[in-house]
Amino acid sequence: MVEIGDDAPDFELLDTERNSVRGGEHKGKKVVLAFFPAAFTGVCRKEMCTFQESAAALNDANAVVLGICVDGPFANHAFAEDMGVTFPILSDYTRSVTRAYGVTLDDFAGMPGYTVSQRAVFIVDEAGDVMWKWVADSPGEEPDYDAVLAALQ
Repeated sequence: MVEIGDDAPDFELLDTERNSVRGGEHKGKKVVLAFFPAAFTGVCRKEMCTFQESAAALNDANAVVLGICVDGPFANHAFAEDMGVTFPILSDYTRSVTRAYGVTLDDFAGMPGYTVSQRAVFIVDEAGDVMWKWVADSPGEEPDYDAVLAALQ
């Protein structure tokens, strides 16, 4: 698993419009990587909406949020549109970034062979190093949003 102080693994994923987004293109800003298991599930809805509601505070902290989910860009598009989420939700359908960050959750919801991202938040600093992390003990657990904002200050 990626640890605080490590170089953040770079990646290239598709957003909801199937445009390529690289993690490294945000150098000079803090990046909140919000991994979540599945679009249209209750806790994931609440988490992404809470980050959306925190947009002003995140902007004040020179930070951007990138949601990362293993669902395809089409499902992520419908999810973002339904939730009114305006920050990028990226599709890790190959699970490469989920593996690189060490946050795979195998056999999700009792479905053998179905691997998703564990709910996790990593904050990458302006230089591209991991400065903060949180990984849920279970997919139903939400991050401490105040702690995320405090880490960005």
